[in-house]
Amino acid sequence: MFTSVRKFARVLRGPSVQEREMAYLNEACDRFDLEHRVRQIDRGMFRKSI
Repeated sequence: MFTSVRKFARVLRGPSVQEREMAYLNEACDRFDLEHRVRQIDRGMFRKSI
């Protein structure tokens, strides 16, 4: 019973910070773009509190 509740909760939650960062890095089109994106993430692009 609890496993089905966990699966349902996992579907409803949004992507984690790590998942968003990895998706952003995967969109890089070349090495230089990837390095730029890594620097942006290191500066806290996805970790800023609003």
